[in-house]
Amino acid sequence: MSTPNGPDPSAADSSGIVRADSGPTAGVLLAAGSGSRLGLGPKALLPFRGRTLVEVLADVLRQGGCHQVVVVLGAEASRVLATVDLDRHKVVVNPDWQSGMGSSFRLGVDSVAPLDHVLVALVDQPGLTSDSVARLVSAHRPGRVTAAGYGEPGGALIRRHPLLLDASLKEAAARSASGDAGARLFLKANPGLIDLVDCSDQSGGEDLDTPDQLDLLR
Repeated sequence: MSTPNGPDPSAADSSGIVRADSGPTAGVLLAAGSGSRLGLGPKALLPFRGRTLVEVLADVLRQGGCHQVVVVLGAEASRVLATVDLDRHKVVVNPDWQSGMGSSFRLGVDSVAPLDHVLVALVDQPGLTSDSVARLVSAHRPGRVTAAGYGEPGGALIRRHPLLLDASLKEAAARSASGDAGARLFLKANPGLIDLVDCSDQSGGEDLDTPDQLDLLR
C-alpha cells in the first residue's frame, strides 16, 4: 500500500504483520521525586556507573532510539541542575511535584511535540537498558500502547515501565493522570490497547524504592 508521499509506514508486509509507523518517539524521564522512602535525597542524584542515575538513564533513552528526551525534575531541582550534566536533553521542572507522579507525567507529555509518540521511563529503574528501549520502539504498532514486560522464564509477564504511548493516545493518558497515578488509570480503562514486550533478559524491571534495594545500583 502506498500514500501520496511513498509507502504506507503502517501497512502489513508480505508476512501479514503490521509494522510500526515511522513517527518519531520522544522519551520522558520522570525524575521529580524526593526519594523519601529511600532516605538519600532525590534519586536523580544517586551515583551510578561513575555518574548520576538521571544522567545515565536519560542517555539510555537516547541510545535506545528516542530522538529527544525530556527530563522532568521537581524536588531540589536547583541542586540537581547544579550537579548533573543534562545539556543533551530538555529539562522541565514541575513546581507541583509534591502532588504526585501524575502532575510530572502530564508535564512531560505536554513537553513533547504533538506528533511524537512518547516513551515514559522512571529514574528509579536502574536496570533499564537501551536494548529494552529499542525493543519497545521497534515493536510499537499504530494506535497502541507498548509496554515492557518482565517475568520468570515460561511465566506470565508483569507490565512495568517503560511504556510507549502512541501519539494518538498520549493526551487522553495525560488527562487521566492524577495523584500518584501516571498512565495507570488510562491503562486500567483500556487493557485491550496494551502490547507487552518481553524484556526479562535485560533486567527484572524493579524500581529502587527502599534501602534494601540499593544493590540494584551495582
